[in-house]
Amino acid sequence: MSPTDPVDASLVLSARGLTKSFGSNTVLRGIDLDVRRGKVVALIGPSGSGKTTVLRSLNGLEVPDGGTVTFGVAADGGGSGGAGRPLALDFGSPVGKREIAALRDRSAMVFQHYNLFPHMTVLKNVTEGPVQVQKRPKAEAEAEALRLLARVGLAEKRDAYPFQLSGGQQQRVGIVRALALKPQLLLFDEPTSALDPELVGEVLAVIKELAEEGWTMVIVTHELGFARHVADEVVFMDGGVVVERGPAAEVLGAPRQERTKQFVKRIQHEV
Repeated sequence: MSPTDPVDASLVLSARGLTKSFGSNTVLRGIDLDVRRGKVVALIGPSGSGKTTVLRSLNGLEVPDGGTVTFGVAADGGGSGGAGRPLALDFGSPVGKREIAALRDRSAMVFQHYNLFPHMTVLKNVTEGPVQVQKRPKAEAEAEALRLLARVGLAEKRDAYPFQLSGGQQQRVGIVRALALKPQLLLFDEPTSALDPELVGEVLAVIKELAEEGWTMVIVTHELGFARHVADEVVFMDGGVVVERGPAAEVLGAPRQERTKQFVKRIQHEV
């Protein structure tokens, strides 16, 4: 798709034929993915299936060897850097830094291990991207950051440093940092896997609220119960390919493929 082609207004992102290898290890073998506005897509599968590589490819943290990633037009016209215009990247040809930057401008990643800057306060962590990358006024960015911190119950932690926070609090700051960028798409990479079990609920509750508010999200998760209640579509991957996809209730409640059945049964028995 080129910027002059007709754009499906409901389609935030479309990926076609994504491939990726690390040396002799082929991780992605032609992945297709559509993400529609206001919908949540959950990527599930065993370790090494390629889920995180797909997620990182959508944000330009990994550059695929082949395939295309297309972003449509944001419903509100987009944020900074021309994010309101369609963007199509063909990884079968060389892709430059400017194109990768444009790809990153449209989404924000919440990482498994928080990735907060340890030498910065909570407020500084949240405002760094809007001020330094998006060139928004500092006062505006700080006001928005404080509003977002308040909504996740962390307004009083504005001057704290990451080491002074629990894992759950750090991850909530990570979510706020992503929201502050006003992205078209939120990407979550196993957002609860690094947390103590008693802290998982507070992070999942925030993500559930975002889903209810209509944020567009792709979530890599092993929390199948959460995926069943929050995701509109579940995509099961194994060996670098999509084995099965469909509504969450179908893929997790009545999977068609034998490999999906095995995986869901094993994970449910481990819980």
